[in-house]
Amino acid sequence: VQLQASGGGLVQTGGSLTLSCAASGSIRSLNVMGWYREGPGVQRELVASISRREGTKYADSMKGRFTISRGPPDNTAYLRMNGLKFEDTAVYYCAGDRIRLEGGLADYWGRGTLVTVSS
Repeated sequence: VQLQASGGGLVQTGGSLTLSCAASGSIRSLNVMGWYREGPGVQRELVASISRREGTKYADSMKGRFTISRGPPDNTAYLRMNGLKFEDTAVYYCAGDRIRLEGGLADYWGRGTLVTVSS
């Protein structure tokens, strides 16, 4: 499975961005897609995930602001980020797994995408 990430960039506080992650290859094995992020001096954390089996999950600080979805097309996941805060500044990594995303781990990784929120 290959993951092609896109989106990101510079946005002002309170603004919005959408990240995309398109999967190719043996996508039937891909149960869950999502994003991790790594901020300055911050350990890698799971932002959100979407799973065929378990639905959507969000980190507490993202609930109500971020929305993860899958499709169309079905091989692509989207992360809509609203109400961005300075502390959301990070490199966001698209990730996929055959089972679940947790513990900073994933079977498959896309390239990191820098999101910078200016205060």
